[in-house]
Amino acid sequence: MKILNNIITVAELKDIANNTFGDLVKAVVDIEKQLIAIDAELHSDLEALFIEHGSKQENLWGINFYPDIENEDFIEFDSMINLRPRQGNMSRGVDSAEIRKVIIDVVNKWVKR
Repeated sequence: MKILNNIITVAELKDIANNTFGDLVKAVVDIEKQLIAIDAELHSDLEALFIEHGSKQENLWGINFYPDIENEDFIEFDSMINLRPRQGNMSRGVDSAEIRKVIIDVVNKWVKR
């Protein structure tokens, strides 16, 4: 479990996936700090790691990486931590197109595809 401080490659994500879920890597994105945490069994563990490092929960969004997929399905917007009625997010996905775009921009900053 770590907060990225260097760019990560898809090959590295494949290695992480092979050591955990086989085809996916769980991640949490801090849209304010423009950071990604990866490599945990639960999104909530990554969320807690970020909070320990001063992030605000409302800026943290759970996603999954599928390193074997090359198109837009590489990123899956699905996590229990995304259920936030008080923020208007009523699903496990990310309902806001604006927030999804920020997440994609952060991913493109940290993941070399």
